[in-house]
Amino acid sequence: MVSETGHYIGGQWVHSGPLFQSENPSDSADPIGHFHAAGAEHVEAAVSAARGAFPDWSHSPLETRQSILDEIGAALCARADELGLLVAREEGKTLAEGRGEVFRAGQFFRYYAAEVLRPTGELVPSVRPGLQVEVTREPVGVVAMITPWNFPVAVAAWKIAPALAYGNCVILKPSEKTPAAACALAEIIAHSGLPEGVFGMVNGDGAGAGQALCASPGVDAVSFTGSVATGRAIARTATERMAKVQLEMGSKNALVVLGDADLDLAVQCAINGAYFGTGQKCTASSRLIIERAVYEPFLEKFMAEASQLRVGHALDPETQIGPVIDLQQLEKNLEYIDIGRAEGATLAMGGERLERPTSGYFMQPALFTGGTNDMRLNREEVFGPIACTLVADDYEHALAMANDTEFGLTAGIMTRSLSRAAHFKRHAEAGCVMVNLPTAGTDYHVPFGGRKQSSFGPREQGQYASEFYTICKTAYVNA
Repeated sequence: MVSETGHYIGGQWVHSGPLFQSENPSDSADPIGHFHAAGAEHVEAAVSAARGAFPDWSHSPLETRQSILDEIGAALCARADELGLLVAREEGKTLAEGRGEVFRAGQFFRYYAAEVLRPTGELVPSVRPGLQVEVTREPVGVVAMITPWNFPVAVAAWKIAPALAYGNCVILKPSEKTPAAACALAEIIAHSGLPEGVFGMVNGDGAGAGQALCASPGVDAVSFTGSVATGRAIARTATERMAKVQLEMGSKNALVVLGDADLDLAVQCAINGAYFGTGQKCTASSRLIIERAVYEPFLEKFMAEASQLRVGHALDPETQIGPVIDLQQLEKNLEYIDIGRAEGATLAMGGERLERPTSGYFMQPALFTGGTNDMRLNREEVFGPIACTLVADDYEHALAMANDTEFGLTAGIMTRSLSRAAHFKRHAEAGCVMVNLPTAGTDYHVPFGGRKQSSFGPREQGQYASEFYTICKTAYVNA
């Protein structure tokens, strides 16, 4: 399903550098393949090719960009079954989630293909007689993109598509845990008719290829999705030389369930947000804040439903929860199970490693009860299928707990009250607020991003992406 395992530089595949292996988290006996790690020479070659391509691409005809982006999007949508299988095999998400991710990636490209033909600007009179003022947007230049393993195609797409649409050149550095999915995406882009050098990709880890990209003087902007610690390091490196930075980082999202909520719907939304995707989503709801009046019936319904979830091989069509990404993540998850117990929370369900016919990294989704909001379990991002319930006395108490975090990506509320929903939308300290929906799940045509430690810089997606991928220019004309 993927024939290339190297770097894509200047319109050519380059097969050099130390080899590393990508494994199948559902079956360690079924490795995905070996891939080359980039060195400084690969990074600089990609940067040089991008800088050389930028003058022509940044002034390319709108219909040229539109056609190329639409072709990439159409190819992704058409190959969603094939590439979704690859994503499921390499990342561990279920077949349905893998197909959905690839199809959504195609939608990103097709959306921005249409945006190419809707350029915006302003022509306004000056305060000085006889002058006109033009406000336009121009591409930033060469943009480095460092993307995570949990959505190896979709996150790359929602960065690459707007960057190309606005006339930038792109260098992708995907996660070293999911290089096959990135190579498959790069192959599609390579066959789209995009001029040489406009898009490049270098494989490798963050300390090598990632650091070299952030430090390169030929890179004008860096867009990153990943951990807070890595985001801070990228910001230090890139901003020291005055490059633009966009960071999407950690989260500790809350789902509030009020006493008037539809409990069946609340349980479905909580399970979806906490456990689907194996909890490996920055939008996952790991804190379930339940009003005391409905805590016991909610807990009973939740555990009855969650205990029936089918955990297994990602390629099994019956699987609802796949494996975690690798042994390191599994050990981290199990460590947080021990941390939660040591802090005094009660492990009410799951939390153990599971044995399956294949040697994968399977874990029973876990639920803690009796926790408090100051526990590490409820302060730190776990990035696994682990949730904790917290009891709220009333709505005001629930809102205060939801906001009592250093993160602020998503927050959700389950209620039949329009007034409570309206108040929560205004007062929840999060970039995305969900009402009677899971905290996980967003649209591609509207802005995405958080507050506090969750995000830094302009929003991603929709027309708001132009804030990062373009520079505003004001021109005065003496007519």
